[in-house]
Amino acid sequence: MRIGITGHSNLARESVPLVAAELRKVLSEYATPLIGVSCLARGADQVFARVVLELGGDLEVVLPAADYRERKVKPDNRTEFEELLGRAASVRVLPFDTSNRDAYAAANEDVLGGVDALIGVWDGAPPDGKGGTGDTVQAARTRGVPVVVVWPDGAQRSQ
Repeated sequence: MRIGITGHSNLARESVPLVAAELRKVLSEYATPLIGVSCLARGADQVFARVVLELGGDLEVVLPAADYRERKVKPDNRTEFEELLGRAASVRVLPFDTSNRDAYAAANEDVLGGVDALIGVWDGAPPDGKGGTGDTVQAARTRGVPVVVVWPDGAQRSQ
């Protein structure tokens, strides 16, 4: 079973355990072997990746652009990013030089094109531009990809 993730990168710190618990519950309902497909962005993508690995699944990573690691992974998140990347069963880097909305949209399309279902760690806010969480949930629904929205009580985004 191949499950993709889209979700907010700005989860409030106190929301992380809430989201992780809900992801554990949702992912435990899928058949094994489980393969989680993630762009490994900070926040929801990394929480999802940890839960997939914790449950014994494999992690596949899709990086949006060649410069993603250097340009978009912040110093305070580098250790976690590198650890998860190192535990991935596979890593694909899309053919974009620069991380931008087009690269993110293409990465989300890549994820959607190869999964049986999508989990959206999403507060339900309207789409805010090409490549965002709301756009990806909407695209999955339009294509008929089953979507499970995870937004537990008490979850918040940081400002």
